[in-house]
Amino acid sequence: MTTATQPTGQRPRVVIVGSGFGGLFAAQRLKKAPVDVTLIGKTTHHLFQPLLYQVATGILSEGEIAPATREILSRQDNARVVLGEVTDIDLAARTVTSVVLGRTTVHEYDELIVAAGAGQSYFGNDQFAEYAPGMKSIDDALELRGRIFGAFELAELANDPAEIDRLLTFVVVGAGPTGVEMAGQIAELARRTLRRDFRNIDPTSARVILLDAAPKVLPPFADSLGQNAHKRLNEIGVEVQLGAMVTNVDADGIVVKDGDGHERRIHSATKIWAAGVQASALGKLLGEQSGAAVDRAGRVSVQPDLTLPGHPEVHVVGDMISLNRLPGVAQVAIQGGRFAADAIKARIAGRSTTPEFHYHDKGSMATVARFAAVADLGKLKFTGFIAWVMWLVVHIFYVVGFKSRFTTALGWAVSFLGRGRGQRTATQQQVYGRLALEELGSSFEVSKTGGQKDTRVPVDVTGRESA
Repeated sequence: MTTATQPTGQRPRVVIVGSGFGGLFAAQRLKKAPVDVTLIGKTTHHLFQPLLYQVATGILSEGEIAPATREILSRQDNARVVLGEVTDIDLAARTVTSVVLGRTTVHEYDELIVAAGAGQSYFGNDQFAEYAPGMKSIDDALELRGRIFGAFELAELANDPAEIDRLLTFVVVGAGPTGVEMAGQIAELARRTLRRDFRNIDPTSARVILLDAAPKVLPPFADSLGQNAHKRLNEIGVEVQLGAMVTNVDADGIVVKDGDGHERRIHSATKIWAAGVQASALGKLLGEQSGAAVDRAGRVSVQPDLTLPGHPEVHVVGDMISLNRLPGVAQVAIQGGRFAADAIKARIAGRSTTPEFHYHDKGSMATVARFAAVADLGKLKFTGFIAWVMWLVVHIFYVVGFKSRFTTALGWAVSFLGRGRGQRTATQQQVYGRLALEELGSSFEVSKTGGQKDTRVPVDVTGRESA
């Protein structure tokens, strides 16, 4: 185990857990502050999660929505990026422990921002994940790309009509924004992009089913927008089945229970889980040490200023918090990250901090199909092409970096104006890699790297010890 410490008398140490929206925007907000920032990321990239479904359906490459965190912060001299999964936070000792491939590092802090986000929730049925991947990471998106495009390839080889039907039936669980966008893009993929590419099957005959136990599409949105999205999905061939609760998932299909209690089976090779989120396990850990309540989704109850009870130096932001029924969306994380950074700057300068975080709701948007979207901007509601253009502009603005914005816009032009999709490459490794690693266990990764070979802690030219 190594310890990343800082010489006595140096500037305040700010440790940020998570390289998502909350963590990254907090780090950038501290650019000119007299602090040393250490951002610990589980991955080497910052993920623009709202566009994962476009990676899964061949519109964008993973690099266009996941720029390297180091590159983003490369010009910020007071920030460094450390790869590792945070496994422990000791509030009393003010330390954060991270692990990567058998190497454990302890980071000491004066101020801490925890923005570890949330993962997929299967509502206590984690076994469903084997056959119905979620949509929370680049690995998830690439696996789904392989499963979706692979289903068409296998159907081309099949002779049994029942097997072809199973392979060409795609089930998306969850009628929130992610599920609606995913179902819409699979339908367009089958009916526009692939319709001329096969000889033995008709891709346009593919079934795309959107399931949800809720009574409406897009529950967070206004009823009129949910109804509009529902209608548009039907127009492009998506079968929307509401009031349908998933009770089982296996390799060959999915079992759902309707509102009348009747169970039925849908034969499908490709299932996609877009329902429910579970906050990082760090939320429970923070709750146990601070006495803060933790809800069923793993979110920790924070003070109005986003700090933990009795720990004004610990700020929690984004999907991990339970406060005033704030939604788990990117804007909450972005604004929370900036708020926490401003509080740290004020504390260091000896100024009073803002006592309460106020979220400014900028509205919600979701694409339904090409040139069709819905936008809920409070009193203003938009549908169709106008909403789609608004969605386009907002997402281009928030994709990090000029290169990403340019290539993303180019990928959209190819897909939306024409029939092509430039990212259709799919491999067996993408499809089966996750399951193989789970079968082999975490020790496999360490064994293939040889584990940690040097226990010395190198010192960089700035005088700071590096992990």
